[in-house]
Amino acid sequence: MTQVYTRRTACALCAAGGASLTQVIELAATPPANEFVGPEQVDQAQDLIPLSLLLCGVCGHLQLAEIVDPRRLFQHYVYVSGTSPVFVAHFARFAQEMLARFHLGPSSFVVDVGSNDGTLLKQFQAQGVTNVLGIDPAVEIVEAAVAAGVPTREAFFTEQLAAELRATHGPADLLCANNVFAHAEDLAGFARGVKALLGDEGVFVFEVSYLVDVIQDLLFDTIYHEHLAYHALRPLVRFFQAAGLRLFDAERVSTHGGSVRCFVCPARASHVDSDRLTGLLKRELELGLFSPEVYARFKERISALGRALRERVAAIRAQGQRLAGYGAPAKLTTLMYEFGLDGSSIDFIVDDSSWKQGRFTPGTHIPVLPSAALRERRPDWCVIFAWNFADSIVKKNADYKAAGGRFLVPIPKLQEI
Repeated sequence: MTQVYTRRTACALCAAGGASLTQVIELAATPPANEFVGPEQVDQAQDLIPLSLLLCGVCGHLQLAEIVDPRRLFQHYVYVSGTSPVFVAHFARFAQEMLARFHLGPSSFVVDVGSNDGTLLKQFQAQGVTNVLGIDPAVEIVEAAVAAGVPTREAFFTEQLAAELRATHGPADLLCANNVFAHAEDLAGFARGVKALLGDEGVFVFEVSYLVDVIQDLLFDTIYHEHLAYHALRPLVRFFQAAGLRLFDAERVSTHGGSVRCFVCPARASHVDSDRLTGLLKRELELGLFSPEVYARFKERISALGRALRERVAAIRAQGQRLAGYGAPAKLTTLMYEFGLDGSSIDFIVDDSSWKQGRFTPGTHIPVLPSAALRERRPDWCVIFAWNFADSIVKKNADYKAAGGRFLVPIPKLQEI
């Protein structure tokens, strides 16, 4: 049988190995979270790959043990940012803030790693910055981005690529990587690429799901095979310092249920270390994020939430009522496997992305339909799997609600609307 993953033997941030890595969480094995299948594959079983997390006893970094070939995960990706009005607005604000804070102008060189369909770079273009470049390995999505007028290179970001880009385009004034820095296996190589590409006063800004929010708000479904790293700031400060870079500021943002935006520059750049970074580092220590005990309690809370959702779904089914789902994000896969939900629980799922419509969910093979199906088929209940967009989903489907439809939001706590 072909080995579909490898198991980590050393910390991704500090390279410590062996006894320094302690397994602190094990969730249900799943297929890759975005491996949606077409009708012709619906009768075929998919690989179930373990999901377990390792805590480094040296630097405190939390990371996935199982590593899947990134080409399998990302070359034919089906997630696109531009289908979410919430994300489009978020990236518009991001572009405006970066332009103002770092005094960027029309000739500034802005690079976006994991640029996807170009949603972020379009915001910079709209503000008059024409010297932009996206980098992304997803073949079809890159084609769509280029067709939409966003210069994009189909590639993974590496130190070699960074050196090539600096030689051909000059140093980057701003390097972005939103929801990407958790996806790379070789974080040290990524950091070397950042150092190679940034100008003397250039800034690397990235957003990742924040471990503080994951633990506090029970965001366990953000754990899946694309996310190799579960970032806290304390291990990152040490990591960037070793790479000749400096993490000089961080702020919490609301995306994905709770993320952190990090600001990194060359070690000798003039950017001043912020007080809010100091405050966040202190809070991480208070929460005990670097001890195994916090993860044992985390798993107990996950199990309790799963029991509550299964019992509610079973009670609804026992009354002869039908359930659908709204949203087919990657985190749907982790939630369904960990909580034991499948096609006997959920009749169908609607999603606003045409990249997923007409396909079937990873492993559980529940059909994904356009959002109009919610009004046409009128299930009694709709479970909002894209729970971080719950407010906008409920508002958008006011007619379904007015006709008697009800919503279940599973995370961060079970709610009925």
